[in-house]
Amino acid sequence: MNTKDITSKDNESLQFLLDDLREELFNLKAQMATGHLKETANVNLVKKDIARVLTVLRERELKA
Repeated sequence: MNTKDITSKDNESLQFLLDDLREELFNLKAQMATGHLKETANVNLVKKDIARVLTVLRERELKA
């Protein structure tokens, strides 16, 4: 997910996206712990997406 996609969404949909990303990260970590995760790079990608969403939300909070 790139920054343009994130900035084009409103705050409510970003909160839903953040919840989904956190749930996905939890599932990936559980798969990693059990040894079923094939693409370990996905964990880092999801972490970066979470950071992007949090950054955009914080920027909007500071503007208000």
